[in-house]
Amino acid sequence: MNGGEQIGMGGAAALEKLIPVALAFGVGVLLARRKVVPAEASKAFADYAFLFAVPCYLFGNIYAADLSALFDWRAIGGYAAAAALAVAAVAAASAAAGLRDPRAVALRVMAGVQVNTAYFAVPVFITFFGTAAPIFPVLLFQVCVLSLVVIAIMELGRAGPGAGGPARRLSRAVSASLVTPLVLACNAGILLNLLSVHVPEVVLDGAAFVGDSASPVALFALGLHLGGIGLDVRGTTREEVALIGFKCVAFPLLAWAVCGALFGVRGEWLTYLVLIAAMPTPQNLFIFAQRYDVGVNLSAAVVIKSSLVSLLLLPLWLQAVSA
Repeated sequence: MNGGEQIGMGGAAALEKLIPVALAFGVGVLLARRKVVPAEASKAFADYAFLFAVPCYLFGNIYAADLSALFDWRAIGGYAAAAALAVAAVAAASAAAGLRDPRAVALRVMAGVQVNTAYFAVPVFITFFGTAAPIFPVLLFQVCVLSLVVIAIMELGRAGPGAGGPARRLSRAVSASLVTPLVLACNAGILLNLLSVHVPEVVLDGAAFVGDSASPVALFALGLHLGGIGLDVRGTTREEVALIGFKCVAFPLLAWAVCGALFGVRGEWLTYLVLIAAMPTPQNLFIFAQRYDVGVNLSAAVVIKSSLVSLLLLPLWLQAVSA
């Protein structure tokens, strides 16, 4: 068998693994377009996944995980370094393009560097690897570092009476981000794991039962949302193309180079980190844009379009990194 045939077979195998992802996502789009299920219902499905199903999945898996293997500090350090370089690159490009509002720059940094973990990475990793546990360290880094930086800039740039002083606004935002169900479930799983606290099997079975629904429901919700708002490809702006290209191509390449060449990450962890970096822009970008009244239309377009581009490129990334 020659190299071309091996590459073709590898691509086909990677594509086959994405069939369940595309099915859940595509059926959501189809049902919303045909108005069988109202697109507005996507919020209810998304809330179920984000607030309940994904936290249940993460709690059970983290509690049962080998934390010493889960927290590969060389791998996480490499990803953090790549993310820092990506943040600097997006911020510099935004400034060069004439953006002076710190909130607008922070929003673009979030679009180009942060990844959709709960709605996209978790189901994809479960499909590819049978577990989403490798996402957890990156999830904590994203919530506790990247998101807090964005929140700090947004809150400090927020105007209006009654909002309180900068310190109060920042403290309130930080507290809100740290008590989300995702973070609480992750922290609870770590704490009980480290303390060797016995959790009854019935609780773990219940968490597993609910957690198993996280992947299809999250992807179905994303499909419903896309089917409802439609997709204007012809109206894609240069800035959208630049942000989506950076998120889906440049950032994964940067993670591959920094983690592999500079930090010496090899094997499964290198595959994990490149695929995580290749995930689309998170839906939280749109929530942040609405909350702080900055770049709302840009955010909605980047979230949806990066999701589609990422879905198409993931088999290629999996094949390239695994080669």
